[in-house]
Amino acid sequence: MPIGGIPLLEHWLCLLHQNAINNVTVNMHHHHREVSDFLERAIFLSWVTPTYEEKILGTAGTIVHNYDAFCGQPMLLAHADNWIQCDLHEFIEFHRDRRPKNTWMTMMTFRTSNPSSCGIVQLDAQGVVQNFWEKTSQPHGNLANGAVYLLEPELLEWMLIQDGLTDFSRDVIPALIGKIATWENMGIHRDIGTSMALLAAQNDPDPEQCWSDIDEWKINFSSHHIHKLIRSISSD
Repeated sequence: MPIGGIPLLEHWLCLLHQNAINNVTVNMHHHHREVSDFLERAIFLSWVTPTYEEKILGTAGTIVHNYDAFCGQPMLLAHADNWIQCDLHEFIEFHRDRRPKNTWMTMMTFRTSNPSSCGIVQLDAQGVVQNFWEKTSQPHGNLANGAVYLLEPELLEWMLIQDGLTDFSRDVIPALIGKIATWENMGIHRDIGTSMALLAAQNDPDPEQCWSDIDEWKINFSSHHIHKLIRSISSD
């Protein structure tokens, strides 16, 4: 899906590239052939690895399945249907240098106008998660889980020995209450899983782009009908 004419996944990879994150795995299932074609562009070949799941393992199951690629070092986990603009360097620096002791991960949070569609967190005075409610009809506040995380190696090791982990929000987060630090994104944070959110994102400021070269994939994408569809819906 494009935002400002650029695929959301390219926005994500640019943000990671700008922050010197050069070992990236992209998990694929739905429309995996199209995503694979996108990742075969020269700008991604040396540092982005696609991995295909014929049967969806879930957001936690994927981490366990790819454990060998991440073990022994901190990792960033992002649900890439989120459109964010924030100081990712500050997020990483907070996790590395300033997060409360005895926490295994840092969760990016944001203030949502639709809390019933999000996982809502309750924090203590240090910003450590004390309660978590996943998409309830009567949410406890509007501070939401942004589905972007920095994970320490001990968390990956813990996940490896658990049975039946599939969904990160439902299977991992509730088990780690008291061990999750938080960092609030004060910038843009949208789940573009709805047409209204996708359209709203088209009016957000365009972030700095990383790659200006025109390649065959970009030429083909520029004529894709999705651009006309978004313009049509936006003008209604």
